Amino acid sequence: MGWYEPLACKNEKIVVGLMSGTSLDGVDAAVVRINGWGINTKIEVLGYILVPYETDLRQQILDCCSPETSRVDLICNLNVRLGEIFADVAKMAARESGVSWEDVDFISSHGQTIYHMPEQEATLQIGELAVIAQRTNKVVVGDFRPHDLAVGGQGAPLIPYVDYLLFRDAHRGRVLLNIGGISNLSVIAANARPEEVFAFDIGPGNMIIDAFVRFGTNDAETFDDNGKYARSGKVDEDWLRSLLKHPYYHMQIPKTTGREMFGSQYARILWQEAENRKLSFEDRVATITALTSAAIHHAISTYVQPKVEVKELIVGGGGERNSVIMESLQSRLPNMKVVSSGAFGISSDAKEAVAFAILGNEAIHRIPNQLPSATGARQPVVMGKVVLPT
Repeated sequence: MGWYEPLACKNEKIVVGLMSGTSLDGVDAAVVRINGWGINTKIEVLGYILVPYETDLRQQILDCCSPETSRVDLICNLNVRLGEIFADVAKMAARESGVSWEDVDFISSHGQTIYHMPEQEATLQIGELAVIAQRTNKVVVGDFRPHDLAVGGQGAPLIPYVDYLLFRDAHRGRVLLNIGGISNLSVIAANARPEEVFAFDIGPGNMIIDAFVRFGTNDAETFDDNGKYARSGKVDEDWLRSLLKHPYYHMQIPKTTGREMFGSQYARILWQEAENRKLSFEDRVATITALTSAAIHHAISTYVQPKVEVKELIVGGGGERNSVIMESLQSRLPNMKVVSSGAFGISSDAKEAVAFAILGNEAIHRIPNQLPSATGARQPVVMGKVVLPT
């Protein structure tokens, strides 16, 4: 038998999940013990690390994400370089979790999205899977999104499938909110069936906040630590109302977005608008932070609450560490209990890396691992390519 088949015969596996998101802060790696598969999946998070990108590498990735600055030779080179980095991070995560590398069964890598065009059924994630497999001598599962796009889906969001496995409840309707570079959510009604779950991207989460902090500190800082700048500023309510008129917020679901719409070019446009309004740095960050929470509130009140009774809002992603956002969400949604995913044993930082470990496990067992109700696909498919070491 080859490398692939024996994994499908194992009930318990140790998997390293790798994720690098739109915030471009680095590589998240979670070491996860997974028991079972499908609806019977049980997990234990054995460890988690974040390895930040060096400044020059982060800029190269940003350059690849923009048609104005990208080049095919840069993408080609970066694909291999990120594969090398992902392999190193996977081994580091196991080591720091106290897990012997021999005990790791496989690696599941989301890769780094550099461009996503769901209208053209196209997407590109880099971080070469063959390089990861050869450097680690492990089976690698990755490149999940294209198969969903191939059957008419948006290629996102993919986390709702995992949210359903881990967070469904017979009595409580829940919204699972991730505030990364982009904010997105999954909606799971009480006692929901998989086909009743729906999800969509909301809009900018930390992406514009991070950009404003970089602009305002000349790159000395890259994010608003616990909302310190937002808390010391004042929201320009008139500008906030104008920002909320962006057409994306009013598009019908399912829908996805990313850096192509809300990336550095959009951030610079908004920074110039703030200049024209003569806002202080703190007021700019306060207003853009309010945009994140106001857009989330709009999404939930417009697309969720008319359909589902929701008792809990479970928040993950880097935005969960911003107390200004968390307080604003609780204030805007007084009838919901706003809690961190950490209350359920999965830290907000680790959640997406854990999710891709689970999606990889489903692929190994050849189980469809997306929800057409969330992505808009015509049918369920098994996402993920399996790459074998020699």
